[in-house]
Amino acid sequence: MVSAMAATRIPAVADIFYPAEPKVLRNEIGRMLAEASGVGPIPKALIVPHAAYRYSGPVAASAYALLKPVRSGIERVVLLGPSHRVAFEGLATSTADRFATPLGDIPIDRSAVHLSLKLPEVCLLDVAHQYEHSLEVQLPFLQVSLECFSLVPFSVGQTHADEVAELLDELWGGDETLIVISSDLSHYHDYCKAQLIDRETTKIIEQFHWHKLDSHRACGFDGIRGLLQVARKRGLQVNTVDVRNSGDTFGAKDQVVGYGSYVIYKE
Repeated sequence: MVSAMAATRIPAVADIFYPAEPKVLRNEIGRMLAEASGVGPIPKALIVPHAAYRYSGPVAASAYALLKPVRSGIERVVLLGPSHRVAFEGLATSTADRFATPLGDIPIDRSAVHLSLKLPEVCLLDVAHQYEHSLEVQLPFLQVSLECFSLVPFSVGQTHADEVAELLDELWGGDETLIVISSDLSHYHDYCKAQLIDRETTKIIEQFHWHKLDSHRACGFDGIRGLLQVARKRGLQVNTVDVRNSGDTFGAKDQVVGYGSYVIYKE
């Protein structure tokens, strides 16, 4: 199924999830990155949250800060995030040549997109990207954290972990390729219950028990499950970088959303 998008996918949630003014946006991301420790292993892949920056930005920044030593070496980012607005089966990529943010345009790696379309679980479906925030909020962080890179975007619909793993295996590449999985954790529990659930989820991720992940633990669970399968097969490790919730970062504690950042790396 194909729905045609203009050559450039324009921002849908600028000035809603993050500042639309370039200088303000760059300064805000720079501040959050500076406040993160930046100490940890060199990432092959990251799991990062995707709420508005005032809620999850500091947690995401704690993972993106780890990219500083390799900011000039990463040339391609394979980005997966759950579809919040459009229901479909499989994984959807885009016909666009560029994804834009207030910080500029990011070129799409069309050769990698073409390669992915050889897999039966991958389709072209621009409507799945048009208003989706789970991928978009990662882009300014990537633009500030890296130098020059191309993007391979996928919105994740109803799929299976094995299908995600097959796609990631196909596009894994070498040190020039970064994998980013966009996902929040638990949703709308009270503060203490959310902490308990998110601690359990973190242990599941750390122990590569991907079969225990579901939509109650992480909205992007299919992406995480597929990544963990490939990472375990390839002998990689996973570390927790930061786990908090909206009661810690911004807002009340009666109904919170959990956020976690994790790094997958070679020993």
